[in-house]
Amino acid sequence: QVQLVESGGGSVQAGDSLRLSCTVPGGGLSINTMGWYRQAPGKQRETVAKINSAGGTFYGDSVKGRFTISRDDQTVYLEMNNLKPEDTAVYYCNVITVIFQNYWGSGTQVTVSS
Repeated sequence: QVQLVESGGGSVQAGDSLRLSCTVPGGGLSINTMGWYRQAPGKQRETVAKINSAGGTFYGDSVKGRFTISRDDQTVYLEMNNLKPEDTAVYYCNVITVIFQNYWGSGTQVTVSS
């Protein structure tokens, strides 16, 4: 079982920026889609952003224009700008391989105070 390694979470003020990263330890996966999801207390997990092997991207409506997803081989990044208190959540990395294996990270906390 592959456990993705996330980093970059933290506590910031509204308007600040953070950059999350997520890496496949040891590499070697044939990856189709990499993405970020988040879950706030009492809410369902939601899609933040996804990027496929061709570079095509999808963003949740609440983060469009503020967040940017990118990838580099076995690593995916999430650049988060103009953070808002409603962005506070645990952010999870997800990887789907070309044979539909589905892997998750353990989550990294992002807290934005007003």
